[in-house]
Amino acid sequence: MKSKIALAFDNCKKEKRPALITYTVAGDNTKNNSLKILNKISKHADILELGFAHNTPIADGGQIQGSSHRALKNGIKLKDVFQIVKKFKKNNPHKPIILMGYFNLIYQNGENNFLKSCKSSGVDGLIIVDLPYPENKSFASKCKKKSINFIQLLSPTTSKDRMKKIIKDSHDMIYYISMLSTTGGKLKVSSKKILQNYNKIKRISPKKNLVIGFGITDKTISSLKSANGLVVGSMLCKTITNSLKMGQNPVTKLDKVVYNLKKKII
Repeated sequence: MKSKIALAFDNCKKEKRPALITYTVAGDNTKNNSLKILNKISKHADILELGFAHNTPIADGGQIQGSSHRALKNGIKLKDVFQIVKKFKKNNPHKPIILMGYFNLIYQNGENNFLKSCKSSGVDGLIIVDLPYPENKSFASKCKKKSINFIQLLSPTTSKDRMKKIIKDSHDMIYYISMLSTTGGKLKVSSKKILQNYNKIKRISPKKNLVIGFGITDKTISSLKSANGLVVGSMLCKTITNSLKMGQNPVTKLDKVVYNLKKKII
């Protein structure tokens, strides 16, 4: 049986557009708002990434760090993240959710315990930023046994030989990091160059769903819409920060932003 992630990509391909993948941090700016945000933006987004906050987020730029800081200050725990997913899935059983974070929390929790919680709450996939290939092989295979997608990462410096091995071992989605930077950095390379690199990877395995993340905003998204999927994260975290500063409702504000992002790729 196809995974919900694979089905989401199939649906977008039928509509001849990329999948819109959003990233928000669980518990930002409150647990309750975090759930409301997921419910709202899921009407426009095809796949939702949900970050579990960590106090040393090595791949994250300022905007996502700000979101994580708010969530941690509010006392977010891993069990709360699973509760948010469970409540969301109750009303949106077919919408794929990918948890994104760092291995330390999984290690502390115990891999099997963590995957058990993923399964019972309805998590569809995992992106573990600091668990690279081939060190992730054993955990990725545990994920596969539980029908949870482990999403491998590729970057502009990944060698072709290594790329082939990673793609061969990948599940239903691969994440291509567009540039050497933390999240939310300004695009240092042209969209044309990103797509050239992207297409080289696609030629290795044309059927694999390959998405682009890092540096994607409302200004850059339409120039990259030939990709299978596009991830927007820092821009959404920044929207929450700005709406809180202005005393606005972050839920309605994000709903508008994601709706507009979707319009740019249809």
